[in-house]
Amino acid sequence: MISLFIMSVSIAFTINFTPLYIVDIDYLNITDYVNVSKEQIILNYRILMDYLNMPWITDLAMPDFPSSERGLFHFYEVKRLFMFNYLILAAAGSGTYFFMRYIKSRNLYKSLLIYFKNGIFLSLTVIVGILISFDSLFLLFHQSFFNNDAWLFNPATDPIILILPAEFFMHNFLLAFGLVEILLITGYVLTKRKTRDISLLSKKKEVGKQVGFEKEISTKIN
Repeated sequence: MISLFIMSVSIAFTINFTPLYIVDIDYLNITDYVNVSKEQIILNYRILMDYLNMPWITDLAMPDFPSSERGLFHFYEVKRLFMFNYLILAAAGSGTYFFMRYIKSRNLYKSLLIYFKNGIFLSLTVIVGILISFDSLFLLFHQSFFNNDAWLFNPATDPIILILPAEFFMHNFLLAFGLVEILLITGYVLTKRKTRDISLLSKKKEVGKQVGFEKEISTKIN
């Protein structure tokens, strides 16, 4: 449950973090591939993201980038994935709240520490994999979430792909899993601190009981 919440939060943040794309326009020299200004590229990108993020927007029409039926169909499928992620975020958020209450009531923080440790290692492995072989992972991602090849855009019919280079998607993946790593490390540190505090409190109680017991014995003797 926590894994779903952390992953969905990271995805939601990443897909809405427009500054990453704005930086990439210059970093990846995206304006060199189209006869459109940076300002217009950003405008078209925002229109696309509004369509993908807003359930009440049902039509996609970018002023400077026409789309084929295949292209529109793929964006529709991406929109469904976005909506699904938001549903997971809401459900996992509620589930995580009650799960953490259960952890607290049963004092299972040590088990939570193991989860965070494993998660930190796993997400770090994914980040390394992205850096080493993003093309293979990107292909695997599309094969896993799409049962067609509509995601293979033809620049002649769907020029939008010219302003959405693979490197930009790699940066998105790195940002998402980087956030996952940060959240897991934060969770580990907070849980470790909580475990330490509980341990110290337990020791104080034991000392208090021992002192009280010794006082009781001393009173009886006197």
